[in-house]
Amino acid sequence: MADEMALLVADVFEAAGALRRSGEAIAATMGQTQARWQLLSVVSDSPRTVAQAARRLGISRQGVQRVANDLVGEELAVFRPNPDHRSSPLLELTPAGRHVLHQITAQATEAHRALAADFPPGEIAAARDLLRRLTDRVQQRQT
Repeated sequence: MADEMALLVADVFEAAGALRRSGEAIAATMGQTQARWQLLSVVSDSPRTVAQAARRLGISRQGVQRVANDLVGEELAVFRPNPDHRSSPLLELTPAGRHVLHQITAQATEAHRALAADFPPGEIAAARDLLRRLTDRVQQRQT
């Protein structure tokens, strides 16, 4: 069983890499990167501080700050005053940012449909369920 678990971990990393490269290619069609796409998505439902976005993405605040600055520089997002914390502004999408996110997401949806087309019904849902349970178990052991 331990050997199978080690192989599953390797397969998950390989799949993550392949999906990341696919995401980079999709984002590139709109002149963006996977990191920018992820941050656009994270702040799409409500403005967030850079620290909040970093926690949600599970990456460093500094890395998110660089990407946020790039998005602001391209006028895809803006920093707004944060009534709860003066030194931590809220990152919010501009209409142009929403348009770019919509375009990237539409392309990703089509790519995902094509990827999933030949899998039997329920197989992807079962894989997601297993990965969620595995992730929960790993996170429980870390606390």
